[in-house]
Amino acid sequence: MTKPKQKPRAAARTAARQAAQSIAFQGEPGAYSDLSCREAFPAMTTLPCRSFPDTFAAVAKGRARLAMIPIENSVAGRVADIHQLLPDSGLHIVGEHFHRVRHQLLATPRATLKSVRTVHSHVHALSQCRKLVARLKLKPIVHVDTAGAAAEVARADDPTRAAIASELAAKIYGLKTLVAGIEDEAHNTTRFIILAREPINPNPSEDRLVTSFVFNVRNVSAALYKALGGFATNGVNMTKLESYMVGGAFTATRFYADIEGHPKQRNVALALEELKFFSREMKLLGTYRAHPYRFESAQFVA
Repeated sequence: MTKPKQKPRAAARTAARQAAQSIAFQGEPGAYSDLSCREAFPAMTTLPCRSFPDTFAAVAKGRARLAMIPIENSVAGRVADIHQLLPDSGLHIVGEHFHRVRHQLLATPRATLKSVRTVHSHVHALSQCRKLVARLKLKPIVHVDTAGAAAEVARADDPTRAAIASELAAKIYGLKTLVAGIEDEAHNTTRFIILAREPINPNPSEDRLVTSFVFNVRNVSAALYKALGGFATNGVNMTKLESYMVGGAFTATRFYADIEGHPKQRNVALALEELKFFSREMKLLGTYRAHPYRFESAQFVA
């Protein structure tokens, strides 16, 4: 007996409830972004998306409440495309999450370390596990993402193939771990930003707030030096500053920055005012609470 179809209004309400409890990420189920979503929001349902633009669109169009987007890795550096997509996405940064990356060498149940000949994964995962790949004399095969590589190895059911992916991917695709924790660097950590359609407005008196923004300096002598001077004179700590090309022009440079503090705090307001004076464009991306990992990791480099 077939179930009766939901009425349009009931179906819309169901879809809205599902979207309100969904967090989007780029990649296949079992990707590190999927794992990070589950760590940060265990009560929410993860929504895999094919590309970063699709992930942004899932939130912008109401198919998901949040998006988990990788922005930089302690080994591989910044994630390509995010700085270009973020300013025009219409979304706001409402949080951050740091995920300690622990790569696993995965294979089908009948595979062994002696049987594997090739290893499949994302180019960054392969580069982050060079020592083991070299020691086992494996041929690296590049894939779009780690979870997709794990899925293909599972489908092939070939004992000569292995994948570098997460423990979650092993569970989803029925693979076994041949070697755990194979990353070369113990500090291998990815920083994610959490995006939503509406900004949050934390209390300016709170400690440990981060404000993210982008800006383009005016084409005048020492403009960047002058624009950043306000942060120094007003005692505002800038924790990140990156430049990237805009529209393919070598003379059009945009900067992404993170600072400590809230725009309504007097010293931050004064610094941003001075920045605007020397900038052609300045856009706030969000003010949010700093993740505890920022201060835990600082203990090791202080």
